[in-house]
Amino acid sequence: MATSGGSGNVRNGTHTHRTSLKADRPTSVNSNPKNHVKSKPVSASGQRRNSTGTMSSAPAASKDDAGVPGRVRVAVRLRPRNAEEMTADADFADCVELQPEMVIHASLALLQLKRLKLRKHNWDSETYEFDEVLTEFASQKRVYEVVAKPVVESVLDGYNGTIMAYGQTGTGKTYTLGRLGEEDTAARGIMVRAMEDILADVSSETDSVSVSYLQLYMETIQDLLDPANDNISIVEDPKTGDVSLPGAKLVEIRNHQSFVELLRLGEAHRFAANTKLNTESSRSHAILMVHVKRSVKGRDSALSSESGNHSHKVKSLKPPVVRKGKLVVVDLAGSERIDKSGSEGHTLEEAKSINLSLSALGKCINALAENSAHVPFRDSKLTRLLRDSFGGTARTSLVITIGPSPRHRGETASTIMFGQRAMKVENMVKLKEEFDYKSLARRLDLQLDKLSMEHERQQKAFENELERLSTEAKHQISEAEKNYTDALEKERLKYQKDYTESIKKLEEQLVMMQRKNENSHMTPNGQIPKLSAEEVADLKKMLQKETLLRKAAEEEVNSLKFQVTELKKSEASCKSEILKLNKMLEDEAHHKEKLEGEIAILQSQLLQLSFEADETRRQLNKGGSGRDAGGLDSLTSQVKHQQQPSGNGEKTSIAKLFEQVGLQKILSLLEAEDADVRIHAVKVVANLAAEESNQEKIVEAGGLKSLLTLLKSSQDEIIHRVAAGAIANLAMNETNQELIMTQGGISLLSTAAANAEDPQTLRMVAGAIANLCGNDKLQTKLRSEGGIKALLGMIRCRHPDVHAQIARGIANFAKCESRASTQGTKTGRSFLIEDGALPWIVQNANNEASSIRRHIELALCHLAQHEVNAKDMISGGALWELVRISRDCSREDIRTLAHRTLISSPTFQAEMKRLRIVL
Repeated sequence: MATSGGSGNVRNGTHTHRTSLKADRPTSVNSNPKNHVKSKPVSASGQRRNSTGTMSSAPAASKDDAGVPGRVRVAVRLRPRNAEEMTADADFADCVELQPEMVIHASLALLQLKRLKLRKHNWDSETYEFDEVLTEFASQKRVYEVVAKPVVESVLDGYNGTIMAYGQTGTGKTYTLGRLGEEDTAARGIMVRAMEDILADVSSETDSVSVSYLQLYMETIQDLLDPANDNISIVEDPKTGDVSLPGAKLVEIRNHQSFVELLRLGEAHRFAANTKLNTESSRSHAILMVHVKRSVKGRDSALSSESGNHSHKVKSLKPPVVRKGKLVVVDLAGSERIDKSGSEGHTLEEAKSINLSLSALGKCINALAENSAHVPFRDSKLTRLLRDSFGGTARTSLVITIGPSPRHRGETASTIMFGQRAMKVENMVKLKEEFDYKSLARRLDLQLDKLSMEHERQQKAFENELERLSTEAKHQISEAEKNYTDALEKERLKYQKDYTESIKKLEEQLVMMQRKNENSHMTPNGQIPKLSAEEVADLKKMLQKETLLRKAAEEEVNSLKFQVTELKKSEASCKSEILKLNKMLEDEAHHKEKLEGEIAILQSQLLQLSFEADETRRQLNKGGSGRDAGGLDSLTSQVKHQQQPSGNGEKTSIAKLFEQVGLQKILSLLEAEDADVRIHAVKVVANLAAEESNQEKIVEAGGLKSLLTLLKSSQDEIIHRVAAGAIANLAMNETNQELIMTQGGISLLSTAAANAEDPQTLRMVAGAIANLCGNDKLQTKLRSEGGIKALLGMIRCRHPDVHAQIARGIANFAKCESRASTQGTKTGRSFLIEDGALPWIVQNANNEASSIRRHIELALCHLAQHEVNAKDMISGGALWELVRISRDCSREDIRTLAHRTLISSPTFQAEMKRLRIVL
């Protein structure tokens, strides 16, 4: 907690107005002439241009070489009542009242100092003045223009600047500074808006913007952009007193989207905890450092070239002037009282560390406000980091956040006193510009490179011309050889044709000669000679044999015709018998359905009689003082009522079900001998498990153990399906997930997945395993007990709903595995790749079903985030799918994640370069 001592408040009875808050002892640093730093006087407000909504400035001091005084500007922002305060403080008025006020300054310049009234009692209050008072209705844009925009403009002009938020936990510091505003752009915080203005004002060719994002946690400086770098040291220049963090990761910013991604990455690594005052209480001080380096136009060296001959010369060797500004945005952890926040254990130690660092900051501001000879900057790392912001050379703007609740009046008063003392602190604002000899050297190197490139270009043109002439000569030689070959081929074909025609003529002559020889064997009168007696006898025998064969074939044909006729008669008779059997089967089926209905009614009546008998016995044991059992419905009727919507569209409430039957009674029916009773009971448990409010009761009563036992002992697939659905509902709770794993649930689910054939049963089992895949702590055990193998085994079912659950499980497992690899708790290739899931993932990355495709795309992005998986993904064809996702995915967040993963992986970059893929 910041100290509450010191002066600076204006009591309600005195109506004293502060007209000048300038400190008596300005401090100057960074005046070493060796750094080529020049001083430039500016107005105390630091504005480069007129802008609406900026805070009024204190009167400017006289110009000197040391710097220009600039008082710390303080604005107060009031948070609206939250839901808890509306309920708890409904009968009490807010402890804060805002009163805008106009004050004439001594120099006759109009100064707007706003007033804030803090109620002590209904009849007593205290009044304070600030540079700006922002009501609960003030927009994020208004807050930025009032608090941050003048500081950002000063940074762009070459000055150091600091924007800081201070206040009790839960009053909106992180909302004011770090809100990304992705869903609603109007909700963007100071960090995002400041970077938008900086990027809009700098030149991408001559200027540079780089960012570091850190957190001060338990007196240790940690890099939010590189979690492995968790102990960064502070280095102070012994001559100038400048503070730097050489070990912090510095990222150059080219566009606004990359900056938002860095903020999102940093916020994911920042420590936060749930307390009674805030569900997401920051447990560390977040520090964003933006380094802006700008070249001053009109003062850099000029290089020109002569157009007559291609020689280049330098007109002036005077180095360009560079201005370096640093913007520091500090989101302080909220001050809190232990008795109100309820911190304990490690959270208590965090709160002590936070309060100690804030107390050290308050002591430094007290010393500066009172012109003390000693300022205890070295009491904590926070004050060492902010040494330039209070009493240094930076232009500092502070926003203090308060709440309206009268229960926290003490914390609100302490916050207001902190801001009052900060208004007394005055910094010596200095312009930081220096000659950029390195830039001049780079320009000369660039000119030399241009000349070398021109020489190489001419040399390349000469070599290309030689190559062209050589290619033309080779082409002409090739044409000549081709023409010669064609002429030879034509001659060969001509001679071959002549040879073929000659052979044909000779064959015709040979045929004619053969015909002449045949004619020479005939009798002189042209008659054919008569046959002998033996030849005639042989011909008769052959004729008789053919006649006998013909008769046998005719007899065989007649026999086959008779057989076909008989078969047709038999077929007609069979059809008639089949029709009779079908009719008998239909009658039997109707009779069976009627009997099953009667059996169900009898079972319902039996259950009702059993429940009524138990209730009557319980009443008799109590001496007749129990409830009337005549109004209880049977369990079966209640199950049917719960499965079907009632007249008013609602299901039977769990309270009524417990009152009539009792959870223990329902769970005991899971072990009944009658299969239908077990089915009804497990359906009731599944319906109860669908309600989150019932899950804890079911687990405490042993319902989870009973479901797992039923899944193990029963052979009925209906029971397997309903029990798996109930386990899937219970597996949505993280505590239940660990219980399921401890009791061997994944092995039982894997066995059920291997034995089931019904798509609905497989969908329930896959859904339960998919829920378990989303637990970071169960990754290794789930895989070792066959969970991944079971998911992949269910691919055999072609039903899209089953595949959707499999894809969801793979995406959950890949996400947890990626988080574990980032935190360093897992090394090596992905378990999914080792178990052979990658081919199916790649195959379904562009599935027509959006429920499958969305999960598979997300799983691919998580797998690709770690370099150890890159080679397997390339060989498996996943690189092409990642490129497609980065271009065509319908969801912007997945598309952005795929693009960022591809450009950050050296292995993917090398492969895309080899394949000439451009994102």
